[in-house]
Amino acid sequence: MNADIINQRLVSLGNAEMAEHAQRFFKTGKGEYGEGDVFIGIRVPVLRQQVKQFFALDLEEVPPLLKSHIHEIRLFALLLLAERYKKADADEQEAIFQLYKSHTARINNWDLVDASAPYVVGAYLLEREKTLLYDWAISSMLWERRIAIVSTFHFIRNNQFDDTLKLAEMLLQDKEDLMHKAVGWMLREVGKRDEQVLKAFLKQHYPNMPRTMLRYAIERFEEPERKRYLQGKV
Repeated sequence: MNADIINQRLVSLGNAEMAEHAQRFFKTGKGEYGEGDVFIGIRVPVLRQQVKQFFALDLEEVPPLLKSHIHEIRLFALLLLAERYKKADADEQEAIFQLYKSHTARINNWDLVDASAPYVVGAYLLEREKTLLYDWAISSMLWERRIAIVSTFHFIRNNQFDDTLKLAEMLLQDKEDLMHKAVGWMLREVGKRDEQVLKAFLKQHYPNMPRTMLRYAIERFEEPERKRYLQGKV
């Protein structure tokens, strides 16, 4: 099996009506965050089925898939890497991480990031030095900044919150709404594990947080408490 065979298989699974909807949903118009991205209309569960079928694909065949102009083919490649990482030995995990790191320019929409970053980057860096995330957090590329914060989802699941909080602080003034959502989401996940840690962060930063970020972070609070935060009365 090779990348050409997978390309042909995935293209055959496309649905024009779903593709049209996806083009709108993922903001592919001029000046939008997904400008120029091409969809062929394949749902994620279908892609996951194909990942199972092609699970043993040689990693050398993945870069051509990541370089595809078709969104779902790139997503297939990232789902494959995420699933392979879970079952790989140390050498293959290293190869998967390096492959991922060298193709961040092709991980260029929020679903691509969210489906892969915690399971490859987060898993790889859990017990390693994390300077790379801080470099990505100040990247000019929106998607590298999103990879930085979303990767920490894996840390959160392992009750490690420090890097999430430090990166969230760095990203408080990010101009992109997609980053406000991502940071707020990760803060909310911290709160699920330890509400007092989240509240300590909010006590220091909530007056300066973008509204969307704050809304996401406090989403699980009771309504009266949410209102107090949104009205600046905490």
